[in-house]
Amino acid sequence: MQPTQRVVVLALNGVYPFELGIPSRIFGAADDRYEVLTCSVDGRPVRTNADFTIEVEHGPEALATADTVVVAAIAPPHITAELPPEVLAALAHIRPETRVVSVCTGAFVLAAAGFLDGRKATTHWQLAEDFRRMFPHIALDPDVLFVDDGRVLTSAGAASGVDVCLHVVRRDHGSDLANKVARRCVVPPWRDGGQAQYIERPVPESTAAGTAATREWALQRLGEPLALADLAGHARMSRRTFARRFGEEVGMSPGRWLIQQRVTRARHLLESTDLPVDQIAGEVGFATGASLRQHLHAAIGVSPQAYRRTFRTAR
Repeated sequence: MQPTQRVVVLALNGVYPFELGIPSRIFGAADDRYEVLTCSVDGRPVRTNADFTIEVEHGPEALATADTVVVAAIAPPHITAELPPEVLAALAHIRPETRVVSVCTGAFVLAAAGFLDGRKATTHWQLAEDFRRMFPHIALDPDVLFVDDGRVLTSAGAASGVDVCLHVVRRDHGSDLANKVARRCVVPPWRDGGQAQYIERPVPESTAAGTAATREWALQRLGEPLALADLAGHARMSRRTFARRFGEEVGMSPGRWLIQQRVTRARHLLESTDLPVDQIAGEVGFATGASLRQHLHAAIGVSPQAYRRTFRTAR
């Protein structure tokens, strides 16, 4: 078994209590693979955005001992383009090799401290324009639930902190443990789509049917060629109506969703079986191994062989 990793969560004034508790809840359910500590910039109590203050047991020196640092979300009134000296001093304890994760508006803290320079990032969709205005040099993608840019990971609003923490568990120890953690916490191990499905928009015209049943039908047939006409036919809609309704419910096109599901299924087979890459490609609906390689690399930046080496070893 791999040694226990230390996760240190930084709580700043104005912290959201829900987001602050996510790392402890997720990593704490991972069979003792992680130790989670919470610290403040000075070891003193931290005022939350709710009507109470929390007391933490550690000061900023804990950040120097972390394998992973998580910066929890703070309420918008506490967001600044330039960090207070005490926050900068605390963040200076983080070692160069430490993995750094932000939840929601924690991305503003990482951006102001320079952690996101030259990287891709995300944050809550409602604050995307503020982020771009304050940090125009950072490539922001407000449509995704989280961004994994290697050593630095950022996540979108609130519950996407669960998504990124589960992703870290999956990256460190494989899908089996991440799925086990998700079941223990009664959350989905992987959420489809991105923030687009949560952005406020006018309520669509009521129709008798949605696309959920068709999505489930398609998941059972990923190895088959599935065209938009097939999906629309199952849902008993025209292709145009189905594509519109699908986008409203899922936040992406049917074609993009199918590719995402096929990549997810391929990742599971790469982790859990010794099947050849070409056979896995056929099992999940990609025409060739080359197609699987292309889509996997586009999704997570590695080849099937490299992914298998990493996660079969982690298992």
